[in-house]
Amino acid sequence: MKYCWYIFFLIGIASCAHPEPRRPVKVKSGSFFGGEIERNKKLLALEEKMIQDIIKKDSLHLYENSGSGTWYYYQHKIDSITYKPQTDDLVTLTYNIMGLNNDTIYSQNDIGIVTYKVDKQELFQGLRNSIKLLKENETATFLYPSSLAFGYQGDNDRIGVNVPVKSTITLLKVEKYGDSIQ
Repeated sequence: MKYCWYIFFLIGIASCAHPEPRRPVKVKSGSFFGGEIERNKKLLALEEKMIQDIIKKDSLHLYENSGSGTWYYYQHKIDSITYKPQTDDLVTLTYNIMGLNNDTIYSQNDIGIVTYKVDKQELFQGLRNSIKLLKENETATFLYPSSLAFGYQGDNDRIGVNVPVKSTITLLKVEKYGDSIQ
């Protein structure tokens, strides 16, 4: 009996140890994301070089940098109007989408006239930013790297994976947010 109590006492002391956490079977290093980041940086650099080559070859137009990664030139600029679309304004516009080599992907007729509530509806990122640079009745052509166009997914129709695009946008009408409520 004495030995029984001694054995129970030893088992009790041994069971007081803290449980060891389970270790993962595989340790992930995160190198996938590192490789993906480097690939995207190289792709963006290549696309920016393509855009800069187009700008250098085009001596007819004066290109401006949008500050968000796109380059553009005005086809029709109006200096007398100062108001540019703001969030919640309702704009009516037309645009097309072309490849950087001027092949038409979607014509203005394919897309039609678009009514867009600024920053509240889904358009590709470059187009959403570009609309805010134009004034009513202005037309400009924008060059977008794929990251600001349709990115790694494309549009699942005519635009492929990582395709930089060019778009000519005409802002037909701007209704200010306060004016459209009344």
